[in-house]
Parts: sequence; structure tokens; C-alpha cells
Amino acid sequence: MQIVIIGSGNVAYHMAKAFVQNNIALAQIFGRNAQELNKISEELNIPNSTKILVDADLYIICVSDNSVEDVSKLITNKNVLVAHTSGSLPKEILAGEYRKASLYPLQTFSKSKELDYLTIPFFIETENESDKKILFEIASKISKNVMESTYEKRKYIHLTAVFACNFVNHLFSRAKEISDSQEIPFDYFLPLIDETVQKIHEIEPKSAQTGPAVRNDKRILELHEQLLKDESLEIYKTMNHSIQKMYEL
Repeated sequence: MQIVIIGSGNVAYHMAKAFVQNNIALAQIFGRNAQELNKISEELNIPNSTKILVDADLYIICVSDNSVEDVSKLITNKNVLVAHTSGSLPKEILAGEYRKASLYPLQTFSKSKELDYLTIPFFIETENESDKKILFEIASKISKNVMESTYEKRKYIHLTAVFACNFVNHLFSRAKEISDSQEIPFDYFLPLIDETVQKIHEIEPKSAQTGPAVRNDKRILELHEQLLKDESLEIYKTMNHSIQKMYEL
């Protein structure tokens, strides 16, 4: 099977790397950023192009959500399978007359960070059983966690991921701003962060909650509010209100 990955960003890079590491041949990686494509091509030994999209049996579109529809129009062959990797778009966003699918990897991707692809959940949605079998066979060579999912379910999977990953990472960034403002090395907090994440492998998140909000410690809450301003203060108040509401404090 001839496979092409479209994109040059974080997801495209890691998808291409996962394929190569598991001996799944790629006919091409295609995109508009020549510099990034060349880096990926040189590292993984994959042909690349910004101009000519080669013929293939399967195209995997790994671009930002707002570009998926336009990029999908580049594929004009009706007798191919095209899958996007978005967690929040239906497969019907793909604009051609080809067979449509989604292949969503549930992970946060950065080019500079190594990943264990075997542990990444992949969620598949197709128009027919034969295409589902094709994507399951391919994804199962990369990961041990391959599942079927409807678009309705996938929307909630992606929403949960935003809470569990993107929002949490933003809080890390805000925390680092505070520590930097006081010249406190952020490394001091890494064991705490690691333990917080590790704990929920064994304890329900709701049962693992600690801190002044869940204790309803008004003195500390007021002290912290005096130390903050602008967006961080609003975040602090919102988070504490949410915690107290969850525990009916």
C-alpha cells in the first residue's frame, strides 16, 4: 500500500516517525513548509515535496483543523482512502469524492519530545468495514491501543484531552511565571508535578484533590489572592470556585 502523510508540523512528524520505526513504508511526506519537510525527510529518509502530491492508496492529513478542508481538496483521485487526524472534526469535512476516515491519535505532540507510540490510543472512524480493517491493521503496527469511535464520542474525547492536557499545561506556564517573578527555580516544583500526575494512576482525581480550596482555608485563599493580579488572579479565583463547588464547600 502506498501511503502519503500531508503536513510538516508536530503531528505529521510523529506520525511519519512512528510509521518508519515500525517498518511501514511512506511514499512521501507533502506540505507547504519546505524547511520543516526537509528536516523530516533527512531524519526519516522519506521523499518530500511542496508541489507534487504523488499517487497513493492512503493519504493521512496531519494539519491544523482550519486547514483540513482546503488541504483535502488537493486529493482528486476518487479511488483512494483519506483520513484526517483531528479530534474535533467529522470525517465529512474532507472535501473530495474519495473514501473518508479519521485516524485520531490521543496525545500531545512536540517534535523535540520522544514518545512511546505503542502506548498512544488511536481512534478510528471509517465509512465501511474494509477501510476500518485497513486502518486497524496499520495503526495496530504502531500502537497497542487502537479503537473504533464515532464522531460524537470523539468530540468528547478531544474535549476531555483539552482539560487534561492543554489547560493543565497552561497552569504550568502560569506557575512558572510566578516562580520566575520571585527568582524561584521551577525545577523545585517538578517532583510535585510528577507526583500529582503519578497519583491519578492509582487514585481517582476527585479523591486525590488537596490544597486550600478543598480544605476551605479562607486565610490562605485570601493571602494568595493578595499576591496575584490580572489573569492569574482570575484563574486562581475560578479554579478555587470550581473546586469548592465540586466538593460543595
